[in-house]
Amino acid sequence: MLGNHFIFDLFENIKKTRIMKAKFSFTFLLLSVFFSVFLILANLLEVKIVDLGIMTATGGLIVFPMSYIINDCIVEVYGFRYARLAIWLGFVMNLIAVIVIQLAILLPPDSSWSGQAAFESVFGSTARILFASFIAMICGSMVNAYVMSKMKLGQKGRHFSFRAVVSTLFGETVDSCVFFPIAFYGVLPDATILALITTQAGLKTIYEIIALPLTVRVVRFLNQRENLDTYDYEVSYKWWKIFDF
Repeated sequence: MLGNHFIFDLFENIKKTRIMKAKFSFTFLLLSVFFSVFLILANLLEVKIVDLGIMTATGGLIVFPMSYIINDCIVEVYGFRYARLAIWLGFVMNLIAVIVIQLAILLPPDSSWSGQAAFESVFGSTARILFASFIAMICGSMVNAYVMSKMKLGQKGRHFSFRAVVSTLFGETVDSCVFFPIAFYGVLPDATILALITTQAGLKTIYEIIALPLTVRVVRFLNQRENLDTYDYEVSYKWWKIFDF
């Protein structure tokens, strides 16, 4: 009996420490780059309100869910620490892009160029929308990564597809609940804002479900390539601890 307990304890300790600490790799760098690119594109497209007939959405719906799919892949393979790093990197890259675009708008146009008004209309997002976008991105992405990480521990690494959908639903709901009231309260009717929140969260989650077969294959590929399957035991989930490795 004593020997069995020893073996069991040894197995549990190995299981907890097998979590192969993630190291920086080209693959992680590539995922982080795509994550940032999709965030920047979503920020540019989010200002367009799209009529889908039976519902209303924003142009960011085209690419923004991809950031959550990448987030899920990073959490599943590299763990919450690296997802948190990718999120903050995405935030900084997004901020740089916005600053550069705003500076470009302020530059005096040449007299022969007649596109200044259109340029400002497309890229001149108000400070309110930009602020809403940044806050919503951080909150939604962090919630998505947290739920994914905790569910992996709770389900001992099983049911990835279920965890991916649930974490996305939580993350997208938080993102929409933060973004739309901050960005459009007093500008759009309350009913339209509520419709946007519901539609965005629902459609982006459906997007995740449709993409699940590809997401599963990507995770398996990364597991094999990196020889890594991280479980976030004894990890700090504080959002601001960027360099906690």
